[in-house]
Amino acid sequence: QVQVVESGGGLVQTGGSLRLSCTVFGRPFDDRFIAWYHQAPGKERDFVAAVTWNGGTTDYAPSVKGRFTISRDNAKNTVFLQMNSLTPGDTGIYFCNAPRLWGLWEGVLYDWGQGTQVTVSS
Repeated sequence: QVQVVESGGGLVQTGGSLRLSCTVFGRPFDDRFIAWYHQAPGKERDFVAAVTWNGGTTDYAPSVKGRFTISRDNAKNTVFLQMNSLTPGDTGIYFCNAPRLWGLWEGVLYDWGQGTQVTVSS
C-alpha cells in the first residue's frame, strides 16, 4: 500500500521561508506527476504546484508563482516545496499527491496523508 508522508511545516513570520518534503512509500514514483496542495482553515484543498516525473516541467498556482519552487529527488522518492516570502494567506495544511492527469489536479492516485501544518504570523 502506498503511503504519502509530508513534513517540514512550522511557524514562521511574514516574509520567512520553509522547505516542505513529501516522501512516497510503497512504490517507486519516478513515473508519476507529483503535486502540492494547500488547505486553508475552513476552506477546500487547492492546487499549489506540480512537477513532472523528471522535473523538467512545473506548474504553479498564480498566488505562489515566483515565491514557491517545486523540485524532486527520484532517488529518494521525495518531492520538495521551497516556500519563500511567506504571507499569512499561506497558512494551512500542505498535502502532496500524484495527479492522474497533468492539469487536472483534483483527481489523485493515492490516499491523502496527514499533511504538514504551516502557520505564518503577521
